[in-house]
Amino acid sequence: MTIPRLRGAFAPGTQPASQNELLVLLPSLGTTMALWDGTVAALRASTPGSTLRILRLDLPGHGSSPAAAEPFTIAELADAVLDVVEEAGGGAFHLAGLSLGGAVALELALAHPDRVKSLALFCTDSKIGTTEGWEQRAAAVRASGTASLVTGSAERWFAPGFLEQNPLSAAARSLSTLIDIDDESYARCNEALAAFDRTASLGSLRAPTLVVSGEHDVVTTPEAMQALTERIPNGYHSTMAGTAHLAALEDPDAAARLLTTHLRASASQGQSTQAAAHEQGMRVRREVLGDAHVDRAVAGTTAETAPFQDFITRYAWGEIWAREELSRRERSIATLASLVTGSHEAEIRMHVRAALTNGLSRAEIAEVILHTALYAGLPPANGALGIAKEVFAGLDAAGTADTQASSPNEGAERG
Repeated sequence: MTIPRLRGAFAPGTQPASQNELLVLLPSLGTTMALWDGTVAALRASTPGSTLRILRLDLPGHGSSPAAAEPFTIAELADAVLDVVEEAGGGAFHLAGLSLGGAVALELALAHPDRVKSLALFCTDSKIGTTEGWEQRAAAVRASGTASLVTGSAERWFAPGFLEQNPLSAAARSLSTLIDIDDESYARCNEALAAFDRTASLGSLRAPTLVVSGEHDVVTTPEAMQALTERIPNGYHSTMAGTAHLAALEDPDAAARLLTTHLRASASQGQSTQAAAHEQGMRVRREVLGDAHVDRAVAGTTAETAPFQDFITRYAWGEIWAREELSRRERSIATLASLVTGSHEAEIRMHVRAALTNGLSRAEIAEVILHTALYAGLPPANGALGIAKEVFAGLDAAGTADTQASSPNEGAERG
């Protein structure tokens, strides 16, 4: 197995500065990035002046992506998507995919939850079809080429009567595109789907997830998509009327409306999530460092330092220090060892006091520093012991209990 090389392109008129929000769109098996053209046009028309970047990708052997030289898995396709995103500037992004593209999107969101801000799954599932069915189709394509699939694809892809009523549409042209797909790459995509099953992992999906079905889809039916949604902690389901398996291609305006609503809701939810993380972080921060220290840090906040204060409150205290995998006592040991190693003297002073609050004795703090000297070197450990002695002496002089340590000089400290 190997990670295939994918190619993509920003939708025309949607490539503003790299710091702006990014939406990545993945197509279905047998189609190209052009699947999303109508949806992108509708998105731009409905949100004039939007700075959203929209990056569309092609699957192996489809459109602009080179044919696959080796077999690959859905997980490797997800890694290939990330490679393209890295070339486009990296960071977290919104992600939408249809059918095979949706399976890749689901895999990426599960395997790299920190990278996916929101997820939209069109006409897909955590396990699509049967292993035998995909293997049989792979064999058929190798024997007769993708041209042999046109009639069956037309029946699956589009709602009854759609092609007859729209003979010159982009949907109709997609059947011609199918003939141009590299046969071997198409077969390998089938084999990747044959081995794909993420059903057992759905409960761990973190991204806000829109699940979209086509009313007449016989591949991933509305009933199956509803069952998928019920397994996703933060998912909701919508059915697009009058469409089948390529719902976004049949009704791009409806697809754009769903995506627009989803992106706005995700942004609002993200703000709520950040607020909750800040609240939890402030609680943990006060419990570990003490109200006096935190109050001084907050009072000293300026317009320039406010983003940093928010960051450490949400990330350091609201996420890392709030995790239950280590006790606060254990986290204090790890923190002291790290700070001694880096000779971060101001932070050492603060975390010596925090370690007392978290249940370490003075002797245990000294032992942590002694042990760290073995690996970090004598000078930083010697300096840390000197700082610890000053903290202990200050407590003794003030008659302050170790678990309620404070210092008149701690207001400038960053934690």
